[in-house]
Amino acid sequence: MKRILLPTDFSENAYNAIDYALNLFKEEACSFYLLHVFSPSIYYEERTFYDDRKMPLDDENQIDSLRQLNELRERILKKFKNPKHIFVPHSTLGFLVDEIGTMIEKEEIDLVIMGTKGATGAKEVLFGTNTVDVIKKIECPVIAVPSNYIFKIPGNVLFPTDYEIDYRKEQLAELLNIANEYNSAIHILHIGGSSNLSEQQVSNKLKLQKIVKGNSLFYDIPNGNTVEGIYKFQAKNPMDFLIMIQNKRTFLERLFIKSIVKKIGFTITIPFMVLPHWSKKGDTQ
Repeated sequence: MKRILLPTDFSENAYNAIDYALNLFKEEACSFYLLHVFSPSIYYEERTFYDDRKMPLDDENQIDSLRQLNELRERILKKFKNPKHIFVPHSTLGFLVDEIGTMIEKEEIDLVIMGTKGATGAKEVLFGTNTVDVIKKIECPVIAVPSNYIFKIPGNVLFPTDYEIDYRKEQLAELLNIANEYNSAIHILHIGGSSNLSEQQVSNKLKLQKIVKGNSLFYDIPNGNTVEGIYKFQAKNPMDFLIMIQNKRTFLERLFIKSIVKKIGFTITIPFMVLPHWSKKGDTQ
């Protein structure tokens, strides 16, 4: 059974991500962990200033958190009557990224799905602070779902890459799972031109071709700005799902530089999966 972690701040953005997750995996048996992380009643900026072990168990924040989690679970069950899905509410005091990391290890989580923005939903940022932190720091596949995105079958998946990664089948397991379930076409986009590939890049590309095989298409775009190249490609070839591997040599780090995003007007309007550089479950071919 697949184990999926669904962090929530009880905003509609968070619920929309949950809605997407339940639709995406409607045919698969899943345990969904509904996670809410709350702050102590007396909040200090520096985490070392308080000890959560000394917080009373009946703290009003915890009571409110559990109440809202139960209401969320009931809302989900009322809309989605799927016998393949079970829901496990979890409320804890702490910091979101830390608690997600703890849950991933404790519950052997396969995938984290969350909204791109939290309750504030600031329009001028591409991702909320929590989403950025989770994508950068968590060693587990993460899907970020844009606000107000309505579920659509991921028939076309965009996979930008620089071929600098020694790909492993286990590393791409979540991508392959989705592609197999929906018979998705995987559009593998390399920006830089095929003539500029090193021997290692050529080797990595061949390995990737063997892993994805089936319904996959490969593209090479001449040298240029990576983020802008992805933006232009998607404008001409509408995609339903975007996937990246966490690798500092790719555009992923630059994606969070506001000046670059603002300059080209880049926005992500489709679900965006980020895979860790190495699989958390092992390194298998």
